[in-house]
Amino acid sequence: MKTFKNNLGKLLLFFPLVFSAQQAPTLQELIDSALVNDGSLTQQTLENKYTKLDDQKLKDVFLPKVDISGKAGYLYASAHLKSPEIGIPPIPGVFPGAVIPEGQLDNNLNISGLSALAKAEASVLLYSGGKVKYLKEANREKNISENLLMQKSRDEIITEVSKAYDQMALVQESKKVLDEAKKRLDINRKTADKALGYGLITPYDRKKIELAQATLDSKLVEYEGKKELLITQIEILTGIERERIALIQPQLQTISYEVLDQNIENRVEIQALNHGIKATDYKIKAEERWWVPKVQAQTSLSYFGLFNSNISTSKELLPNTGKKLDLNPANTSVFPLFQAGIGFKWDVFDGNEGKHLVEKAKIEKEILENKKRDASKKLNLNLANNQTNYTIANAQIKLKEKSREIAKEGLEQVEKEFRYGTKTSSALIDAENDLENAELELQTAIFNQRRSAIELMKSTQNLQIQNL
Repeated sequence: MKTFKNNLGKLLLFFPLVFSAQQAPTLQELIDSALVNDGSLTQQTLENKYTKLDDQKLKDVFLPKVDISGKAGYLYASAHLKSPEIGIPPIPGVFPGAVIPEGQLDNNLNISGLSALAKAEASVLLYSGGKVKYLKEANREKNISENLLMQKSRDEIITEVSKAYDQMALVQESKKVLDEAKKRLDINRKTADKALGYGLITPYDRKKIELAQATLDSKLVEYEGKKELLITQIEILTGIERERIALIQPQLQTISYEVLDQNIENRVEIQALNHGIKATDYKIKAEERWWVPKVQAQTSLSYFGLFNSNISTSKELLPNTGKKLDLNPANTSVFPLFQAGIGFKWDVFDGNEGKHLVEKAKIEKEILENKKRDASKKLNLNLANNQTNYTIANAQIKLKEKSREIAKEGLEQVEKEFRYGTKTSSALIDAENDLENAELELQTAIFNQRRSAIELMKSTQNLQIQNL
């Protein structure tokens, strides 16, 4: 009994998980998954890490740098010694004086042994000439610009996912229209069977209704193909399982949006360019500091040792002595050898390299300013165009609603007359097609209205998922 209760408990825990896994994803979930799954946005995020890394490098430039080095090896040095002419002054009553000719002492001094050298050195940049400060500001503006451009990519992803979502709704609405048409044709086929029995219609008229039914069946097959294609598209965009996507049952509803501000300065393209221009301003200031001296503090601690050494000469040390120098002194070491101080570097003339970098930064600024002017013109035109399209799309919905109403009334009238034998099957099928087309055109108009509303939102940088 205890085992049964345990198994029952596990099943009760498992069923909610299965149920939740099979729930249809919402539009919010689709968009969130697409934002994570999109390769282009991921690439932009990775490239932005370079900018953040550059910022960290600029922060660390004033940190101390410590180096420890050492080496050991065999040392051999040889120096040639040749004496100049040496005059020894006389000492009255003691020494008459003498002159040692040039070259009297001509010898080679050789030093050899095992050497060891170790050194620890620390340095810290005290003043960069102000360049680092401006580079940090330029990097900060660049980071803001890149994040704004990522927002544009997010808006494009939202647009693409919402379009596929609405297309799913459109094909499902089309399926409803086709199902309703099929029901009506089934009813009218039964009416045609009776009318044929009474001789009110010909077998040809009845065949035309059968043909209309077959046409509807082919359209239903086409619907299934479109639905599978959309499921595949959404799966690729979001990475969500096909089984869950197939459960989506969206409804097409119009989007109401009113432009309260005609200013396009809020567009991320303009803001990104503004921050890009600020970044080039700081970059110009940084490059203009090329001539300012840089100051650095430095200290070092060294050790030098000479082991198993030998100091010798190739010839006798003093003339006519027959003695060469041949010494093997004890191990010699020098420690500590300590140095500390402050140094500076001043590029008085760098071959115009600094000047060229300043000019290059100014050209970059001009390019961005030109891009901003061009973008402003295009975005203003885009806003006006999207406002017009949105107005037209709303008017089209009213027109299509009226067309559907007329087509529905027309079909009802033709169906009555067909039952009494005063209308042929051709008129019935034409009326049926008119209503079918009117309903599909209405759903397409709603779909187009949603597209135009989304584009209008993007035009004023006000694309909000909750409004979709």
